[in-house]
Amino acid sequence: MSINFYQAIEERRSFYDISSEKVVSDERLQEIIEHAVAHTPTAFNSQSGRVILLLGKQHEKLWNIVKDSMKKILSEGRFIEAEKKINSFKAGYGTVLFFEDDDIVRSLQKQFPTYAHNFPKWAEQSNGILQYIIWVSLEIEGYGVSLQHYNELIEDRVKEVWNVPDNWRIIAQMPFGKPISEPGETYIAPIGDRVKIYK
Repeated sequence: MSINFYQAIEERRSFYDISSEKVVSDERLQEIIEHAVAHTPTAFNSQSGRVILLLGKQHEKLWNIVKDSMKKILSEGRFIEAEKKINSFKAGYGTVLFFEDDDIVRSLQKQFPTYAHNFPKWAEQSNGILQYIIWVSLEIEGYGVSLQHYNELIEDRVKEVWNVPDNWRIIAQMPFGKPISEPGETYIAPIGDRVKIYK
């Protein structure tokens, strides 16, 4: 698919209506993720972002974990609505799990105490860049993507099931699949209210 950088940014949207139909090879998905992880900028070149790609039954297992976790904390009526949303993610092709290696963050805090309070923020900012690169890259390839945050509800179970190191802290979940409907229009607030230029 041929698309330029600016067009890719403009066309990125959250897709919730997705299917499990394959769009590109699993090898291509691995290339996309490895390239993003390798080239995402990080403070002090910390490279603390971590990613797990779940496909097929592993992807479905994640959303069953989310569903079970939500069922424990919601009333029956609220769970029915939540389950519909979760099933829409489960219907996709895969999920990218994002983590931060907190051992690296803590090590930098010790090495550079003047900036200690900033390293957790910088790590989150870098992880956001990583998420965005993968999001746009997947959409360029033809996938519909969204970003979810069931973090604290599922972290312990995710670590247990996929043998995730204790020092990896879960940040976000990115389900993706072939779009089966178009997302709605997005309102863009006046740029003049949001950007100031001084010469």
